[in-house]
Amino acid sequence: MSQRIDYQKNSPELFKKFVDFSLALRHSAIEETIRDLVDLRASQINGCAFCVDMHVKEATQHGERPLRLHHVAAWRESTLFSPRERAALAWAEILTRLPADGVPDDVYEQVRAELSEKDLSDLTFLVMSINAWNRVNVGFRLVPGTYDKAFGVDKSGLF
Repeated sequence: MSQRIDYQKNSPELFKKFVDFSLALRHSAIEETIRDLVDLRASQINGCAFCVDMHVKEATQHGERPLRLHHVAAWRESTLFSPRERAALAWAEILTRLPADGVPDDVYEQVRAELSEKDLSDLTFLVMSINAWNRVNVGFRLVPGTYDKAFGVDKSGLF
């Protein structure tokens, strides 16, 4: 696989603004652990190998346990996630695979039982961001690992 076009070079002003938006999410109400899990899960659903690779490395650097990373794909059956993490993963999945009839009330109520309005709002922006990154990276076929050093994930020890 090879990259189709370099969207960073072709749209530098838009790329920079989107990076700034994504970096702002680090200061949201959503803790790093959940951000890592949500980024990984949405990337798995969207088949973004570049993002799965990067987010596994990033989560590892943040201290996430390998077994939990392996369980993200089957989080519903796993006992390794807290109720808050499960709610965040449910919200990430429903917004990533947006049903034709919208978000069902039962999913919304499950999530609201664990997250404040501020948390849910910030989480929604996080899900929007990772889905946008997945789309651009899948569309232009970014090769996993090609930007490890630039994103600081080259020190993850996963190669």
